[in-house]
Amino acid sequence: MTQGPGATPHPIPPAVQEAYGPADLGSMPMFAGGFINFGYWQGFDLGRSLTEDDRIGSQLAMYRQALGALVPTEGLRALEVGCGLGAGAAVALEEYGFARVTGMDIHPQQLERARQANSGLLGRRPGRLHFVQGAAEDMPFDDGEFDRVLSVEAAQHFRDLGAFARETARVLRPGGRVAIAGFFVPDAGPARAGRLAELLDSFASGLDVAHTVPLLTGSLERAGLSGVRVTSIGASVWPGWDRWLADAWKPDTWPRNFLRAYREGTLDYFTVTAERPVR
Repeated sequence: MTQGPGATPHPIPPAVQEAYGPADLGSMPMFAGGFINFGYWQGFDLGRSLTEDDRIGSQLAMYRQALGALVPTEGLRALEVGCGLGAGAAVALEEYGFARVTGMDIHPQQLERARQANSGLLGRRPGRLHFVQGAAEDMPFDDGEFDRVLSVEAAQHFRDLGAFARETARVLRPGGRVAIAGFFVPDAGPARAGRLAELLDSFASGLDVAHTVPLLTGSLERAGLSGVRVTSIGASVWPGWDRWLADAWKPDTWPRNFLRAYREGTLDYFTVTAERPVR
């Protein structure tokens, strides 16, 4: 079925509405630079106090490691699902040579901020960068419209990974590829969700959902995608994130419990890739 532009707006979960609307998560110092991810800290010196430039660099590195899983990218069409403030979409266009990059987000306030933040690039690259409102579970695009799909640290907000996987498979052309970077429960242990709610306010409030990696990979495969690969990158994420917070947040405050959850085996960070087969 072809969806096409103009789908009915999907409801925004209340916690997501607040965090990315009035609360403006991207304006908080812990997410300097507008990327809104925990950062990929491989190669950073974590034995010293980290600077804002380090923080921005770590978030840029997260996008680069995810985009690197999508090469070749030159001249192709890309969709970012959950684009936030558009910083990652801008990197994709400027550094990876896509012919067109579309950033999609469910939150209209985020999209307005993205257009403002990237107004210069929109002017310099007319027709090559777009920001569109839509939900991961109900994308307002035609079948096979994209060669590459990217999602960085957004899947924890999706309420239905099965629908996200089906929509990803639908909007990818045959031979297209998806890369998902995000934090997930590493197994299907029944106590995991409750433990995350104890440790982390974002799970207790409903902002984040305790999705498991087996649920994600199974959803991608059931949607018809193949070659699903999972890589744990938690060792390059959580210690650096915790070191960044250490100068401002005390131990046992909830943002620092991400490292604790990782060390317990309750949560990890992964890159997951898959392809739409050529039939």
